[in-house]
Amino acid sequence: MKLQDMIGLAVFEVEEGQEIGTIVDCIVDSNLNITGIELESKSFFTSHVKVVAWKDIVAYGEDAVMIASKESIDKADSDNIPHTFLLGKNKLKDLQVVTTAGAIIGKISDVYFDQKMGNTIVALEISDGLVTDLIEGRKWLPCSEDMSIGENALLVPAMSEERLQKAINIVNG
Repeated sequence: MKLQDMIGLAVFEVEEGQEIGTIVDCIVDSNLNITGIELESKSFFTSHVKVVAWKDIVAYGEDAVMIASKESIDKADSDNIPHTFLLGKNKLKDLQVVTTAGAIIGKISDVYFDQKMGNTIVALEISDGLVTDLIEGRKWLPCSEDMSIGENALLVPAMSEERLQKAINIVNG
């Protein structure tokens, strides 16, 4: 499942079946694990956001996310959230992907996680620009423990050009 597909999904609590909001972003830690979701907030003049920890998500699918109860919703200071996917100053979307040898691979356009594996991000979808995306498709790079999120780039281990091309698959469509 792509993380971007979760953005906009309705969130329901299972105790009363009440819809409690819509996902506007996902929270990610420095080890590329999804740690929570951010819900829409009606207030524009506060740095606090409504979040639900990943452990409080009971189920998620194509149409909705289910949480245990309204008590699962916490307020967090947006400045204390390490990384988000879509919004904020520490977002992953559009972050440069650079090898430790200095080669720029492209920018993160989406991330993939496997529902069977829980909250671990398993791969990155990388864009190399609109024209290249149209001609060649986007790249798909499997995640590894050697990757690290920096302030201005996601660093991936240096590899030979041949190994790098084997690691990167092309996503058509």
